Amino acid sequence: MVKVLFVCMGNICRSPVAHGLFQHLLEQEGLAEQVHVDSAGTHAYHIGEQPDPRSQDTARRRGIDISTQRARKVCAEDFDEFDYVLAMDRGNYQMLADICPAGSEEKLSMFLSFDTDLQEIEVPDPYYGGPGGFERVFDLVEAAARGLLADIRKRHGVGG
Repeated sequence: MVKVLFVCMGNICRSPVAHGLFQHLLEQEGLAEQVHVDSAGTHAYHIGEQPDPRSQDTARRRGIDISTQRARKVCAEDFDEFDYVLAMDRGNYQMLADICPAGSEEKLSMFLSFDTDLQEIEVPDPYYGGPGGFERVFDLVEAAARGLLADIRKRHGVGG
């Protein structure tokens, strides 16, 4: 089984959307039994909380329910558990790099790097903005999710 971890700051906005959307994509492709998805935050602000209501609303409007997710904090052991540890922005990437055990560096990537057509490298934090920011997050995540799935298929032979 291939394991993917999406990471943002608090694990209530960006990473839960990526988690839910990627899980949904895997289910549509019949690959949910071959790829495990989770999400976490670099900070412990929201441990145990549901995703931000605005993230839930945005996902729900696009046919995805993320309400059962609960925030957790990333830890160094996640690099042992997961094949992909995907940061939403440079700040969280650096925090992940700081806790990454030697020999696991190749597991850490910027999530948007999986869509080479995107001009952005960071998924912006929509927390302090309006609803348009949450829509933008979803669009960016959706674009990168397909590239990530293609990488998993190629590198791990998932789905044929």
